[in-house]
Amino acid sequence: MSNLSKPFLFIRRSLVTQILIGLFAGIILALVSPSTAMAAGLLGSLFVSALKSVAPILVFILVASSIANHRKGQKTNMRPIVVLYLIGTFSAALIAVLGSFMFPSTLILASSEASITPPGSVIEVLHAVLFKMVDNPVRALMDANYIGLLVWGIALGVALRHASDTTKTVVSDLSYGITFIVRLVIKLAPIGIFGLVSSTLADPETGFEAFRGYAHLLFVLIGCMFVVALILNPLIAYLVMRQNPYPLVLVSLRDSGIPAFFTRSSAANIPVNMALCKKLNLKEETYSVAVPLGTAINMAGAAVTITVLTLAAVNTLGIAVDIPTALLLSVIASICACGASGVAGGSLLLIPVACSMFGIPNEIAMQVVAVGFIIGVLQDSVETAINSSTDVVFIGAVCKAEEQKAATQATADAINQA
Repeated sequence: MSNLSKPFLFIRRSLVTQILIGLFAGIILALVSPSTAMAAGLLGSLFVSALKSVAPILVFILVASSIANHRKGQKTNMRPIVVLYLIGTFSAALIAVLGSFMFPSTLILASSEASITPPGSVIEVLHAVLFKMVDNPVRALMDANYIGLLVWGIALGVALRHASDTTKTVVSDLSYGITFIVRLVIKLAPIGIFGLVSSTLADPETGFEAFRGYAHLLFVLIGCMFVVALILNPLIAYLVMRQNPYPLVLVSLRDSGIPAFFTRSSAANIPVNMALCKKLNLKEETYSVAVPLGTAINMAGAAVTITVLTLAAVNTLGIAVDIPTALLLSVIASICACGASGVAGGSLLLIPVACSMFGIPNEIAMQVVAVGFIIGVLQDSVETAINSSTDVVFIGAVCKAEEQKAATQATADAINQA
């Protein structure tokens, strides 16, 4: 190997390897020079902003292009994927209830009240979701309203199915162009994560020292999320595709979960999941719709957060919880999780809705939200990693099950013909 090629060895490494190098470099910088590490946070902010900027138009164009170029007879497998999304989110809430019963947490509530306004009820959450669906498409792009973008992308795609082949080719080329830009942004992930990690650890308000007082609560939260990622999701995937699910699960956690952990935004991780689905050779007409849809409704990590923090508040106030009430809480948490936005801290704003079913006043519920923001750097990072990687696990499981079914049918046809 020539000396000229040695500086480019880092570039040739896999993206995950580069991200890990950026991670350790950020940790070292935060320990050696906190002031420099805080300044390096600009790199992380720029990276996340770039992802968030390109993600809305990517979702809109990919969904429209996928549906417009869909041929009759092609299967998108969306129905089983949506079913898995809903089952996974509800099951995660049940695991959070079980974890909270086994390891009950309590909170030290402050006297001050947070200045943000949460939804007042589940009906209000559903009301907001319905109005997001019919939002102005331009405003939906500007505000990163992914529910609205999905609806408009599907509508435009259905309309363009009757367009000329030339128009469909233009839409497809536009989709390719946007995807190319996204790939360029993703290549900057190691630099962005270096900035995010160094600035986070150097900040005394968000560094891991700030988490010591909430060690038990974090243990329950993150423990439940790990159970979802390493036990629940593999079990669901196995029941769907009837083969060892862990290769798919571990690849999803590595290639999707790690970037999502640092960006703390399911929406910003959409381009990463798109690239991973392509790497896994999944059907584009399926994942181009299923990935952004998962950002909106597949929120297992959010369901865990809402459930655990709500039950922590319940335990703190000495409120008794029976099994039927716990099951109802799982349903409410699942609905609230589906209504959470795909940005950092989105699930925390839905906690007062779940607290209201126990008669907990809004003043106290908002203090629980404030606790959530204190531990949010770690809690929200793990939550987002679970949410994002689960999208790929379920999409991959359904696609692989369909491939097996098609292969079995082809073999049966060949035998019959023989």
